[in-house]
Amino acid sequence: MFIKYRKPYRIKKKKPIFYNRFFGIFLLISVFTVLISYFLFFSQFFQVQEIIISGNERISEKEIIGIIENELTREKLGFLSSKNIFLVNIDKIKKDISDKFPKMAEVNITRSFPNTLECIIIERIKVVVFCKDQRSVDSEGIQLVEEKCFSLDQEGIAFEETTENGLNLPKIKKPNSNDKLILGMNVLSKDLVSKILEISLGLEEAKILKKEVLIISDDRINIKTLDSWEIYFNPQKDLDWQLTKLKAVLEKYIPLEKRRDLEYVELRFGNLAPFKYKDGS
Repeated sequence: MFIKYRKPYRIKKKKPIFYNRFFGIFLLISVFTVLISYFLFFSQFFQVQEIIISGNERISEKEIIGIIENELTREKLGFLSSKNIFLVNIDKIKKDISDKFPKMAEVNITRSFPNTLECIIIERIKVVVFCKDQRSVDSEGIQLVEEKCFSLDQEGIAFEETTENGLNLPKIKKPNSNDKLILGMNVLSKDLVSKILEISLGLEEAKILKKEVLIISDDRINIKTLDSWEIYFNPQKDLDWQLTKLKAVLEKYIPLEKRRDLEYVELRFGNLAPFKYKDGS
């Protein structure tokens, strides 16, 4: 008789999870991640310790640092300090500084590891002066007119009030405009500012002293000279040709001693440069 024996069934014991090879690797990686995170975000090594400002001449370094430090003291991610160099919100700081200082054309902020912020300021440069007549009424009902002038950069942006034009820069007015002027506002287009500077340079070469630049319309600029006569330009046409016509007509037909009697020289049309004296001739 054949008897078949069956091997007894054993229940294999499971090893504790901490004996698992993959668990050991996971634990090692986790510990390493915690240590690295602590080093990067919590240690003093990467906390901003120094702020370097450069390029500013008319803007207070103390005020710029104050804006940056104000942003650094805010909490970024709950318990994480915003003074950590990795968490500094550079875009927010740049916006805050630009909003505070219209004189600033550009601000660049970079992280210099491990704990320094470098802030490079590019200030706006005054190239023209824009003036407006502001009217008000005093306590006796008398209307007062006060001229307010603003410095404009090459982009046509007003960035500060000014009371003098010692650099002999073009003084611009818009007689037909009632637009309110706010610092930081784009008052004139970059192209128009460039054309006014081109006209101004041409007049200097012709030894014509200008008093005011009057923007009458998109296609008309009147230059009022110190001798009280005017020159009519069209900024949408060839300015070099208009200046050439002006020099030619002054040399050929209008002697220096008679310029005070001029009313205007018209340069806007074709090859002609008609002129008129104040007595109508």
